[in-house]
Amino acid sequence: MTPAAPPPLPEREQIALLEPFEGLGLRDIRVVATLQQAQAAATALLAAGVAGFDTESKPTFAKNEVSGGPHVVQFATLREAWIFQLHHTECRETLAALLASTALAKVGFGLSTDLSLIRQRLGVDPRAVFDIDTEFRRRGYRKSVGVKTAVALVFNRRFVKSRKATTSNWANRQLTDAQIRYAANDAYAAMRVFDALELTVPNAF
Repeated sequence: MTPAAPPPLPEREQIALLEPFEGLGLRDIRVVATLQQAQAAATALLAAGVAGFDTESKPTFAKNEVSGGPHVVQFATLREAWIFQLHHTECRETLAALLASTALAKVGFGLSTDLSLIRQRLGVDPRAVFDIDTEFRRRGYRKSVGVKTAVALVFNRRFVKSRKATTSNWANRQLTDAQIRYAANDAYAAMRVFDALELTVPNAF
């Protein structure tokens, strides 16, 4: 018996008509700037066991320009998010430990470039990473499913990604409120989709 085809992916025009997805507000987002804050974030994340995960890098516009990213690494549970800025060197060891830890499953969308940049910049090989797109492929979708399409498919909501924030300077020492919300909710939306699909991360990493 042939398996039933999955529901069709929503088109961009259909997504544009949906009600917006409600993300985290600034009060639920922690910008990690000190070793103490980094350790508190690690404690909370390891207790959760799984977190939405993403990175942001300063965009490049010239042909041979190198971004030097990632400049921001973010994690989110179902209730709050943490943003690590890599210019805070005192936080890097804790961040690297989180990335390498198999006690924290890190879930997101389209993570291959993020992982490559992390290896280059931090010299750590991230472990316990799960790209949610692989689950959509397992369910029969041939096209890659990103966070915007996944949010529309799972929640019937429109995930708003500001192009201005996307192309902003993520290497800035002081992030704007818009950047903070953008980064946190990239990770948060992935966590919400992972949770709604009732997924578990494979044991072998």
